Amino acid sequence: MKTIKAIFGDRGLRNRIFFVIGILVITRVLATIPIPGVDTSNLASYLQGNGFLSLLNVFAGGGIATFSIVMLGVGPYITASIIMQLMTVLSPRLKEMYQEEGDKGRRRFVQYGRLLTLPFAILQGFALITLLERQNIIPTLSDTVMFMNLGIITAGTMLMMWLGEQINERGIGNGVSLIIFAGIVASLPTTLGRFLITFDPSQIPMIVGLLVLSLIVVAGIVFITEAERPIPVTYARQTRLGGSAGFGSSTYLPLRLNQAGVVPIIFAVSILLFPQLIGQLLATSSSESLQSIARSINSALANQWIYGSVYFFLVVSFTYFYTAVMFDPEKTADNLSKNGAFIPGFRPGASTAEHIGYVLARVTLIGALFLGAVAVLPIIVQGITGITAIAVGGTSLLIAVSVVLDLLKKIDAQLSMKEY
Repeated sequence: MKTIKAIFGDRGLRNRIFFVIGILVITRVLATIPIPGVDTSNLASYLQGNGFLSLLNVFAGGGIATFSIVMLGVGPYITASIIMQLMTVLSPRLKEMYQEEGDKGRRRFVQYGRLLTLPFAILQGFALITLLERQNIIPTLSDTVMFMNLGIITAGTMLMMWLGEQINERGIGNGVSLIIFAGIVASLPTTLGRFLITFDPSQIPMIVGLLVLSLIVVAGIVFITEAERPIPVTYARQTRLGGSAGFGSSTYLPLRLNQAGVVPIIFAVSILLFPQLIGQLLATSSSESLQSIARSINSALANQWIYGSVYFFLVVSFTYFYTAVMFDPEKTADNLSKNGAFIPGFRPGASTAEHIGYVLARVTLIGALFLGAVAVLPIIVQGITGITAIAVGGTSLLIAVSVVLDLLKKIDAQLSMKEY
């Protein structure tokens, strides 16, 4: 209650929170506006039996279920962001722009991501509409209607991207993550209602076990997210005016076990959605060779061992990759040296950077393996229980908990800054 009182006592923070709530309400309203000329009566039942589209619907904020004007959500923007982050490894110029040119460089970097979102939105929108057409979920559209709907979908994606960026600039928290979180929360009443309709009393022991497992997973996510590895740092004594010497001080450099947060999960799922979308799209092709390729893709991804292994690998890889992008040991060592600080036992400069990188790689391994294990745990439970909705629910749980933790940290940081 003290924290809540402090939040609403800070006018600036209160306005930021209400701004975020207002933006999320707008995204939910947009997700209920269907595209004109499309009958969505049998779309909901098809989504229930299709794990791929159900997962895609989560990242689209529930927009696919209603075939709304924002049916792609922020998916294309996430894909464009992934491509841009990968390009920082291949292009030294982009890496310099993102890490060393300050706010101006980051604004240019983000602008390139916005421009890249446009073609991805067009391609994903066309692929999804074509897939639903060939599955007889929606009626075959004329070229004019297809062009109009594609324009609406693309505009909806760009609008969602803009709303997410408004949260980043004027609200609090990560806009993209919060939009996905809002879609997850909005789907809970429908999921609960569907569960109550099909409830079987004989499944009570299994349901209780799943609830206990979910609580353990949530506790593990919180523990790993909050865990830190402190590296001791000492500030050298400084000579002041008049010849007096100031005393040095000791502190520590905190390295979080999970520096990347929820981003690796979002990246991994976005990458996994591509081959599934291509496989389902090619499966309805008139070409026998394309159908053969589609069968191979779908068969491989239908294998829980293959799918789980790829998912685990992508989560671990993206955890390391995003940590490397966001935390530069050499830059940290340089900042310590400029401020007259050093790590006991290591010379300033290259030796300090090497030590920080050494520790970071090992603590990140723990966070990455845990994140990957939590990501594939629902798939393992699904294979044991046979409940297909668990895989989607597990990913949603992981994203929801991580987003809430990140939001609470940023609110706490705002309160601490006001206090100081």
